[in-house]
Amino acid sequence: MTPIRVILADDHPLVTEGVRAYLETFDQIDVVATVTNGPDALAAIERLKPDVTLMDLNMPGMNGLTATERALETSPQARIVILSMHDNPEYITTALRHGARGYLLKDIPTDEIVEAIEKVHAGEVYLCTGTEKMITGSSDDGEDGREPLTSREQMVLLRLAKGDSNKQVAGELNISVRTVETHRKNIKRKLGIATTAGLTRYVLESGLLGLER
Repeated sequence: MTPIRVILADDHPLVTEGVRAYLETFDQIDVVATVTNGPDALAAIERLKPDVTLMDLNMPGMNGLTATERALETSPQARIVILSMHDNPEYITTALRHGARGYLLKDIPTDEIVEAIEKVHAGEVYLCTGTEKMITGSSDDGEDGREPLTSREQMVLLRLAKGDSNKQVAGELNISVRTVETHRKNIKRKLGIATTAGLTRYVLESGLLGLER
């Protein structure tokens, strides 16, 4: 079996060293890098293309949520699990909306970290023990039953609804045209809307215009 390639992103050396030492006792897991800040996490994900990244919520340079969202723009296949001390349901749902595939509290038993890595690698969403019940009914769908858009997807949607081309959106948001196309595909899938006219109507009816800066 090919080992699951993992990146650890956390600015606390005791955390990364401890987790790495534990994970390296498992033949099915290969820790390919440890980084201590958001920008280095982005670079490592793009360069190494790990199967799973464990991302600290609070890091210098760029927090884990922003790093997760930006990583998914350049590496849509990335599977990221947020590490946090916060068990507030708002933190958990926000992490999932930014594209995280899991949420782990730092005080969980270490064997649960391995379970999370394996399940996220297999395509599942993993919430550690004690957090899933907190957000039952709110983690997967929005109020209308649709999968919620990330903040960057909302920004792309607003510009598409205004009639901007993919190239124009890419220029305004400083991302590639290919990334815009990926966002556009995900937006249509999440909302179940196939046409630009339908997207425009959704923006008008949902009140998203109020989010524009």
